[in-house]
Amino acid sequence: VGETLIDETRMWTDHAARAGVTSLSFFAVLGALIERGDDHSGIWAELGLRPPAELTQTDPVDLYPDAIDCIETIRATGMRVGIAGNQPAGLARRLSSMRLTVDFIASSSEWGVKKPSREFFARVIDAATVPESEILYVGDRLDNDIAPANSMGIRTVFLMRGPWAHIQRHRPE
Repeated sequence: VGETLIDETRMWTDHAARAGVTSLSFFAVLGALIERGDDHSGIWAELGLRPPAELTQTDPVDLYPDAIDCIETIRATGMRVGIAGNQPAGLARRLSSMRLTVDFIASSSEWGVKKPSREFFARVIDAATVPESEILYVGDRLDNDIAPANSMGIRTVFLMRGPWAHIQRHRPE
């Protein structure tokens, strides 16, 4: 979801402003965490701050301009389209309000399992209702999307969007 369909720039910038940190500092720390392979939720500890009680939610304005057209073009060929990611509860409701017509929407919070676990990708296979070799999983992260999906026999596309893709693109995997 994030950085595949949704541009998270506004969300991260809002997190920085609410934390009282310049966006430059916030994004530099985020990049360092990504480069080290650390969980991005550690940004608050790195900055010496407590995480905000409520995080900024994505809105339709945050969709990448090509997201809806891409999904509609794929669906027009007769293929099934699903959305699954490490997201909080309420993902289906939020994405439905963004005019995304898909066959299924699932989140780690609803499934009780997160990427990169094999169980998450097993759930993707079950939700897709086709063999893993017929699934094409699109993601912006080598560590959370591409490598674990490939390990399950799922074909992948590494989408060059967002900080993880740009930082991880030089990794051998």
